[in-house]
Amino acid sequence: MAEPSAAEQRWLQAAQAFARRALPAREGPGGAAPAPVDAVLRCLRAAGGGDLPLGYSFTSVSDLLHQQSTPCCSHLTWSTNEFKEWARQGQGALPMQSSLPRAYLILVGYLTDGRQEEKEKLVDGCLYVKDNTGIIPCEILHFELEWLESLFLFPSWAYVPQTDQGAKGYVEILVDPVPVNALPKKVLDTIPVIYPAAAEPLLASRIPCKKRSKLSVAGELAKLSPLLCIHHKTFFFLFLKCFVSAVGVPVLVQKPNQLAWHHVFQLGHRYIITGLSMSSLKKSGQRVFVTGVSSCLLPYCAKQVKEQPLDSAWQGKSPQSAFPEASVQFSDSSELGVEQERPGSTKESKIISYVGTVTKILNAQAGLFELDNKVCLCLAYQQLLNSAHGLRPGACVKLIDVHLLQKPLVSFRFIVLGACLNSTVVLKSFSRLSTFYQPTVSSGNLYLQLLFRYNLGMPLYLWLVSLLETFEERFSCFFGHRRLLHSSVHQDRGAAEKFLVPLLQGMVSGREETRDIYNEMLAKRHQCPLQQYWTLDPPCQAPSLSKLCCMAKQKSWDDFCPSRLLSPSEVQHMGTQELNRSLAWSYCMFSAGSFQPRVVLLGVLRVSSRSSSLHLQDKSSTLPCVISHKDGSPFANTALIGSLLQVEAYQLVVERFLQSDFPSWKQLANVEHVREKKNSVYVQFYFEDALVLQAPEVQIQEGPRSRNSSSLRKKDDGGSASELEIPEAKVLKLDDPKPDIERNESCQRDQSSTGKNSCVSRLFLVTQKEGLMLRNYQLLGEGNGEGQELQRSFQATVLWLGRPQFWSRPRKTVNLPELEETNCHGEEGMTQQEALLLFMGKSLRWFPFLHLDGLYRFIVPHCSDLEVFDKLCFPPVPARFLSRSCCPICLPVPDTWHLQHETWISCLTERQLAAGSVLTGMEQRISSIPEVLSNRFTGSLVSFPGEIVERTLCASPKNEKPSMSLSLLQQKGSLLATDHSVKLSVSVAPSSPVVLDVYIAATYLQHLWGLLPGAKVLFQNLERKISRFHNVYCTYIASSCISIMSLPASRLPLLSSPAGEASSSSLVFLSNLQLHLQNMPQARILCHLSCVLTLSVQWVCSLCNSIFKEGKCTRHNPPCPSHIGVRQASARVLVEDGTGEALVLCRNQHVAAVLGLSLLEWEAVQNCVQSRGSVSIQHGEATGTGCVEEPEDLLACYLRSLCRSPLICRPILLDFSLDRKPSKIPQPAPLQLRNFRCGEAEFVSQVQPRPSLLCLNVEEVEQKALCCLNSERIRRTSSHC
Repeated sequence: MAEPSAAEQRWLQAAQAFARRALPAREGPGGAAPAPVDAVLRCLRAAGGGDLPLGYSFTSVSDLLHQQSTPCCSHLTWSTNEFKEWARQGQGALPMQSSLPRAYLILVGYLTDGRQEEKEKLVDGCLYVKDNTGIIPCEILHFELEWLESLFLFPSWAYVPQTDQGAKGYVEILVDPVPVNALPKKVLDTIPVIYPAAAEPLLASRIPCKKRSKLSVAGELAKLSPLLCIHHKTFFFLFLKCFVSAVGVPVLVQKPNQLAWHHVFQLGHRYIITGLSMSSLKKSGQRVFVTGVSSCLLPYCAKQVKEQPLDSAWQGKSPQSAFPEASVQFSDSSELGVEQERPGSTKESKIISYVGTVTKILNAQAGLFELDNKVCLCLAYQQLLNSAHGLRPGACVKLIDVHLLQKPLVSFRFIVLGACLNSTVVLKSFSRLSTFYQPTVSSGNLYLQLLFRYNLGMPLYLWLVSLLETFEERFSCFFGHRRLLHSSVHQDRGAAEKFLVPLLQGMVSGREETRDIYNEMLAKRHQCPLQQYWTLDPPCQAPSLSKLCCMAKQKSWDDFCPSRLLSPSEVQHMGTQELNRSLAWSYCMFSAGSFQPRVVLLGVLRVSSRSSSLHLQDKSSTLPCVISHKDGSPFANTALIGSLLQVEAYQLVVERFLQSDFPSWKQLANVEHVREKKNSVYVQFYFEDALVLQAPEVQIQEGPRSRNSSSLRKKDDGGSASELEIPEAKVLKLDDPKPDIERNESCQRDQSSTGKNSCVSRLFLVTQKEGLMLRNYQLLGEGNGEGQELQRSFQATVLWLGRPQFWSRPRKTVNLPELEETNCHGEEGMTQQEALLLFMGKSLRWFPFLHLDGLYRFIVPHCSDLEVFDKLCFPPVPARFLSRSCCPICLPVPDTWHLQHETWISCLTERQLAAGSVLTGMEQRISSIPEVLSNRFTGSLVSFPGEIVERTLCASPKNEKPSMSLSLLQQKGSLLATDHSVKLSVSVAPSSPVVLDVYIAATYLQHLWGLLPGAKVLFQNLERKISRFHNVYCTYIASSCISIMSLPASRLPLLSSPAGEASSSSLVFLSNLQLHLQNMPQARILCHLSCVLTLSVQWVCSLCNSIFKEGKCTRHNPPCPSHIGVRQASARVLVEDGTGEALVLCRNQHVAAVLGLSLLEWEAVQNCVQSRGSVSIQHGEATGTGCVEEPEDLLACYLRSLCRSPLICRPILLDFSLDRKPSKIPQPAPLQLRNFRCGEAEFVSQVQPRPSLLCLNVEEVEQKALCCLNSERIRRTSSHC
């Protein structure tokens, strides 16, 4: 024999080293077995035709598990061309996937059916490859029992790691392994057996099982159940049937050393099982054959068996067969037929067989796989104890007796093949593609636990999977997969379970059934959860926030109709600017039920220092939110930041911003006039309607974080809005960032002496809060102030309560020891210290939590200096400008400080109020709307609550426009033009006639949410003003602030009803008009129309409001290009009801009603006016009214005659309101001299001036109705006398 080369010697040395490390010699029956390395080399030479594979290297199981991180395959005996052809064939189903890369590795090991755990062999039904370095699961298509515990060379195999790089993989054995040592051959004697036809009646025999001897049964394998593990016992069932009929008997295999049989069995093959006895299942009572310790599995050979006659111990009564021939028939259909669908009705699933290729792993944990790009295979109803080894894209599977379900879920696009416990799944060939392995784990699997707990059918299970997939995708970046999908057995439920369990309980309520797995496998009539199904229309959905916003925006514009936003009676008389301004800003509100199916809102509560507002966030997007309490108190709980909330009662608001150039109302249906559409979406809800599914990982009440612990801030890296933060309010991050202010150094120096967890806290009361604004704040040490940009900031005036407190660790206080300390020592004057807190930068996140009359606590982490609050303070202006020593000091709030809300001043006990006597009278002066409107009110800054009854976009007055620099800075993020203002009409109650107008410049609106009709709002520090017409109104200024106290009702009309369309006004007298209008916004009178004082009918230009004549505008300097006119009309009439007189102003369509003209007659009058431009008529009594009567023509004569006609003077029902704003300050009116004539006598008397009324509706009164109304009026007058 020739001497080996140097390369071969090195290779042999490596082989020897591998054998010593991984393949120790085993003791044989005759002493020490030969060295394994020699036998291995002999096998390698035989496989390679006498040559050693010098291009290959040995790999141990440990090396494979810890060093191989990508899928690979090894083919010891293949040429390069053979491997390429093998790889090419494997890419047929998935041409976009790459094939397995070839690795030149030699795998040698023992095949075993268990693994060692705590010095005991644990048998779970899986096969393993092991050596002295470790053990690894394996899958093999053909297996023999003689292979167990034998050393094998694996010529072709593939290693498949998990998708999780830190997890271990498994080995796919592609061809039969080669035994290193010759396997012993068993010599079998003739075996006496019985066949299923004779054994089947024995299962119904009444003879006790203990008196019977063991049997050996021979038959063809007809059915094989999956491996099951119930109560820590692993077992499986099989059916042996006769060779000539379908009569079969069930056999239970549950001995640990026999679980490997499951890998040996092949459907249609013939076997002998020895040592069988009979047993009854406890729960179902069914009788089956059971293997014993001495039972053996043998291949059937007709020459080695003889039929055993039954002795007298086995004779007994033989009832009718429990397994008739039809009960075990197999379906050989491989086609997916299309069944006729009956929506909503219960359907029967078909049982078929199918062969297909795995093309995608839909959800490994849920047991969902895609076959042939068109079918969904669901294995969730089986346990998959082998963790779905081998089910990778590219693998071929054979499905036997699976259920075919067509469209079980409306939104599910696949036909579903469901495998129950009666189904068999056979892996036909392994995948040749380089795909990772996604294990299906039963323990802690929330998908499977909920499936089995509620015995869900396929439609409900697929809906559950879709909800869980969306839930996990949205929030795993915040809480991690394990915390989010934590399934509880003896502990608290995780977030996903809290969300899903109530939904499932509502769906399965009243039809809960326990799954009987034994009947499912053994009953003569098959019953399982997949047998019947219906097409489920999901009751709810939980889309991502980005998808929800898109749905809301799409729905808002789909429902958008410009003509519906405007009153039909008013839109015809609007000019172009007024028309387009009325359409520029609108909103629509959606609830959960506005979507189909209804939408459940889920999101992590976060706060943004950039926008200083609350948000709900998931992985896809953020959604601004407004949170209120049902008792009217503001939301201030900073401990909830970072919590996962579920809300089902909410209002999703879409603010629509439209830029349009509609010439007139006639073109509203033409979308070409819409130049730009924008949206702003936010949600508002009551905190009482929110459910906390998951709290943050660490809360301040539970103590601080360690320095090495991870924070939620790190988990937010995958989010789409990085400016959203969980402040130290929730997660107290002890890694102290670089301080922004140098004076923090004194605090930082003391950390080492007191420990990492110490902190300083101080209690304070908020007495005033100002709004978010760009201000010219400049901290000390930042330069001389030249060229400094304005900073977004807000400020609050607070009152310090007690001394600073030193805490060894953060904690939640209960009794407010600062107040108790003040009471004990009697140091009341010490707490009379005010401070002006300045919030800038990241401290702006506290803006939505800081509210008036709230008691809060600042917590300074990593600090022991009790003077830290004094050291960081400075005067608001340089000392050389100070003229008063009592000016409050300023404290810029550092970014690292934590804010904790304690309570409200109204919630303090009497003892606490007595202790903190300085709190008495500290509440800010809150006025009422009537007080603000009173002429006795003297304040310039006012605070008051009220309900928004109307929201109107109007042009800003010239004197109210902000400066250009401020506008440019503030319009970033604002969707309204800076020359617009919003007028909020605020009232004490919706039906109250007392209304106060609040004007807010558009530049301020980007920080304000929830200003909708119906919302109750607390306005703080508004500027009270009086117009030249003596109307009181308020404006939002830099020091103003708004808090939402209550949300609007769920259903609000988009528009108020046009005046007079649905009037329910009370019938009153003119004599007591003022008394009635104090309690109601409008009223009704039965009156007599005395005369028409003035009448004006005109056409005006839609652009410039000049007279529009003969189809064009009459303005010449500069010329107006408009070719569209708008018709307008007004009339002032005199009415009386026997108790007094009044002047009534009528506009547009009410003028025709006063004149008694029909619609056609009024249309003809307006068309005649169009050629002239305008016509004005005045009565002789109305001198000095400013109306200029037109020269004589036919139209003027007609209108004058009509106004003076006796037909005009008639009884009418008039709905009206006062012709002035309710906010107008009443001016003293002098008495007027009036002439009265009675016969020939004439009297002169002083009378009150006639009230001015605004017509809302005019109704004609017939004679019969007039009598009834007069009778009612007389009766009511008598009852009041």
